[in-house]
Amino acid sequence: MKKFNLLSVIALVTAIAFTSCKDNKGAEDAANAATEAAAVPTQTVDPNAPMTDPNAVVSDPAAAAATPVPTGPLTSIKFDKEEYDWGKVMDGDKVTHVFKFKNTGNEPLIISNAKGSCGCTVPEWPKDAIAPGKSGEIKVVFDSKGKGAVGGKDDSKRVTITANTDPVDTYLTIKGKVDKKEEAPAGK
Repeated sequence: MKKFNLLSVIALVTAIAFTSCKDNKGAEDAANAATEAAAVPTQTVDPNAPMTDPNAVVSDPAAAAATPVPTGPLTSIKFDKEEYDWGKVMDGDKVTHVFKFKNTGNEPLIISNAKGSCGCTVPEWPKDAIAPGKSGEIKVVFDSKGKGAVGGKDDSKRVTITANTDPVDTYLTIKGKVDKKEEAPAGK
C-alpha cells in the first residue's frame, strides 16, 4: 500500500508541474504517463543490501535512487591534493589529472562510485578494495569542448567519491581557464 501511495504522490506532483505549462497537450501527456507509471508495480534495488545480493528489493524508490554506499566497517581516505588547477587550455583540449590517495583507516577502503559534476568530466577509480595503509589513484579526464570563450573562461568541475568512509562522500575539484580562438568574420 505504501508503494502505491508514494507513486500516486509522484504522479500527482508531476501532473501539477506540467499543468503549469502553457501547452496543455504536454501537460495531458505528462499526466497520462505519470498515471500509467503509478499503475505499474516496480522493484528497486536496496542500496544498503550486502554487495553479494544485487537483487535485494526495497519498497522506497527514493532510497534506491541514491548512490549505493558500501556496507560494513568504515575507514578513512586521504588525498595528496583535493584540487587541481590545469592553468589555461584551448577549447577542445582534454585535461587529464591523477589524484593520489591513501587508505588511512584500519579497514579495507571500498569506493562504490566516482561521479563527475557533468558528462564532460569522467573519473576512473579502483574497483577492488584498497587495504589499510595502501595507496590508490583516481584518474579524471575533463573534455573542454564547447566550454571556452575568447580571452579565456574560468571553469571548475567537481568529482564526488562515494566510499565506506565518514563522511560517505569526498569531493575533488579540477579547474582552470578554457580559451577559444576568435572566429574570423563570415565574409572573408
